[in-house]
Amino acid sequence: MKKLLLVFILLSSIHCFSQEPRKLSGRPPVEDDAQRNRQNDTNSFKKGEKDSLPSIDLYKIISIERDTTHLDTSLTIMDDYKFNYLRKDNFELLPFSNTGQTYNSLSLRKDYTNAFPELGARARHFNFFEVEDIDYYYVPTPWTELYFKTVPEQGQQLDAFFTINTSKNFNMFVAYKGVRALGKYQHILTSSGNLRMGFSYDSNNERYHAKAHFVSQDLLNQENGGLTDQAMEQYIAKEPEFDDRSVLQVNFEDAESILFGKRFFLDHQYELTNPADSINSLSVAHTFDYSYKKFQFDQETAENDIFGESFEAANLRDETRLEVLFNEASVNYSNRLLGELSFKAGHTNYDYGYNSVYIRPGDTIGNRLSGNLLHVGAYYKKQYGGFEVEAEGRLNLADEFSGNFLKATASYEFDKENSILFGINQNSSAPNFNFLLHQSNYVNYNWQNNFDNEISQRLFADFSSKKLLDLYASLSQIENYSYFGLNEEGFVKPMQAGEQVRYLKLRAEKEFDLGLFGSYNTIMYQNVLEGTGVLNLPEFTTRNSIYYKDYWFDQALYLQTGFTFKYFTKYKMDGYDPILAEFYTQNSQELGEFPVVDFFFNAKVDKARIFLTLQHVNDLIDGNNNFSAPGYPYTDFLVRFGLVWDLFL
Repeated sequence: MKKLLLVFILLSSIHCFSQEPRKLSGRPPVEDDAQRNRQNDTNSFKKGEKDSLPSIDLYKIISIERDTTHLDTSLTIMDDYKFNYLRKDNFELLPFSNTGQTYNSLSLRKDYTNAFPELGARARHFNFFEVEDIDYYYVPTPWTELYFKTVPEQGQQLDAFFTINTSKNFNMFVAYKGVRALGKYQHILTSSGNLRMGFSYDSNNERYHAKAHFVSQDLLNQENGGLTDQAMEQYIAKEPEFDDRSVLQVNFEDAESILFGKRFFLDHQYELTNPADSINSLSVAHTFDYSYKKFQFDQETAENDIFGESFEAANLRDETRLEVLFNEASVNYSNRLLGELSFKAGHTNYDYGYNSVYIRPGDTIGNRLSGNLLHVGAYYKKQYGGFEVEAEGRLNLADEFSGNFLKATASYEFDKENSILFGINQNSSAPNFNFLLHQSNYVNYNWQNNFDNEISQRLFADFSSKKLLDLYASLSQIENYSYFGLNEEGFVKPMQAGEQVRYLKLRAEKEFDLGLFGSYNTIMYQNVLEGTGVLNLPEFTTRNSIYYKDYWFDQALYLQTGFTFKYFTKYKMDGYDPILAEFYTQNSQELGEFPVVDFFFNAKVDKARIFLTLQHVNDLIDGNNNFSAPGYPYTDFLVRFGLVWDLFL
């Protein structure tokens, strides 16, 4: 792999040169909220000056859905929110104490466009790059982005990215994200690596287009089972001798879980009609996706008092594998009258399971779920006056793993600053594979279930206004809701709700710009209308930032400094199971209702954005005895430093 990476970089260097921008499909480039800051960037990129670089908005970022935005090197409060391990806003997530650990969810996280089950081990997938997480690029000059941030105790996190157009038609990129963090508590080291590399190509005659990528990922977490009962009492009591968190006892110190993954992906399309024909367009497309995942749990000595009886007393290893080969072909047609139409048909070969069969008195648990699945689908998009209507659907043509999804949206733009998007999602899919079949060295973690499909509907509306506020509202309804819960003996088991689950969510955001001062406020209200005890969520979650911002040193430095306040109401927080790497519903312990205050001092010098955060500063005043999950402490006060640096040749 190292040799392959070296060859990739050498080829990039040999063929490096600049070129003019091409025409791109998709949405127009996004507008920057900090107009003065962006204008400063644009001025520094103007052509015509000696050794100057192209305008910053010529560096294009293209999603797999062909939505196009441009590179933004400005510094806004949203950049501060996204300066974290996931590199995205984690408002609806509650992090564990160490970088690279999992997150508890403060809202319902569900994919309404999935018609086929996933591997499971969802607590390990927050930093797992899926197909939709990989972007493609068009750049007039080579572009490098470096991300660095400190971690609790020993270690660091780094995300390095490089892309180049070797010609007008061909772009390639390579990136590696690595994290290693010891953490403050015993046996919670994390070590992860995410390699991504790919290319995009457009032929000279504009008939053939291709995007492809390869990813290789391994996410390791040491597992300690959380604090012991005595350690939790000491932690909650804020006893001074335990301010050194490494002396708090944990349930075990000899286990770890690892999620491995590799994927080869290709999406390409050929135009049958003349690309210059602006009235009619006919094309054929093909998508290929081969994915391999493995989740592994290792433990040196069985913890029978916690997880129950085990087959082995030492050197336990559970391995779960999933291979999926996906092919889909489509015919795409568009004209001014009908809009955009696509008809799709595809095949999925899947193989999930284990290497042994588990036989117990009166029951046998198989070792494999495998087979072939055919599906058909369609896509439609059309502009009706001021409304843009979009719909997509899929139907599995199989009795086993039958499923479907339908999403339909309509959007309307009142003007450049006000718009609304509303729609409906309908989804029917089997629960994830680890609900259906699981094997383990621990006896209580072996099962094979014939669960019904989860059937979900969601109505939603998303209103965006720069002058008023951004408001999102949704009402979700789920039948046969699948979850992990505790049985009568207190062991984690897969379950399906006998009653319907209905859930209301409202989220509002508003930024206030008061000259040298600014404020950004986000509040979320949730109400489980039916299904309380099956789905537990905090009623209110809020985040409020107030900050000072200005240019210093003859506009050589842009400064942003202030405080961020975060809070969520008390609720029966989900517990974490290390064997499954899943969260489970518990109804005996209420947690939450604690404030977190962060102080940040961010600066931008040229194309480098520098971040300094005093995290959880109120811990210095009142101490910390809060939890991210039952038995798992929330992070203490930390000083975090890092930067994001964009480099251009």
